[in-house]
Amino acid sequence: MLAALKSTGAARVLDLGCGEGKLLQALLREKQFTEIAGLDVSHRALEIARDRLHYDRLPPAQKERLRLLHGSLIYRDQRLAGFDAAAVVEVIEHLDAARLAAFERVLFACAQPKHIVITTPNREYNVKWETLPAGKFRHCDHRFEWTRAEFHSWANGVAARFGYNVRFLPVGPEDPAVGSPTQMGVFERIK
Repeated sequence: MLAALKSTGAARVLDLGCGEGKLLQALLREKQFTEIAGLDVSHRALEIARDRLHYDRLPPAQKERLRLLHGSLIYRDQRLAGFDAAAVVEVIEHLDAARLAAFERVLFACAQPKHIVITTPNREYNVKWETLPAGKFRHCDHRFEWTRAEFHSWANGVAARFGYNVRFLPVGPEDPAVGSPTQMGVFERIK
C-alpha cells in the first residue's frame, strides 16, 4: 500500500477508513507526504489513532501535516476534495452492497483524487485459512468478500464511469490457484 502511494508522486494523501491509524503512522514517516488526512466513522478508532500517533506530542511541523477527521465514506464531504491520492484499505467490504454506489460518487465523482488505491480481501484465498469455515468471511463485520473476477469487474466499471484507469496488484504471497490474500486496485484519473 505505502509503495503504491509513494509511486504516484502524491504529496497530499487521504486515508479513508483510517481506523486505528496504522497507515497514517507509516505515511507520517515519509517526507514525500506533506499533508495527510485520516477519516473514519468511528470516534473510538480516531481516539486510538491519536494515541498510536502520539498526536499530542508530535512536533509542530509533523502535527501540521496531519488531520484526523470524523466522517462517513457515503456522504459528500468537501474536506476530502483536492487531494492527490486516497487510500481505502480493507474498507469497502464493510459497506452494505447497496451503499457502494454512494461511496463511488463520494470518492470518484466528488473528492476526485488523482490516484486511488483500494484493497479488499480475495475470497478465493479463503481456502488457505485452515481455521476459517467454508463459506464464512474473514471478519464478522464484512458484508461481502469478492473473488478476483468480481473485484476486477467492479473496479473496471467504476473506472469507466468516473474517468479513471485501473490496474491490479496482488498483496501478499501469491498462490497460482487462488491468487493473493488481498487484492489491490490502483486507479489513476484520466487527464
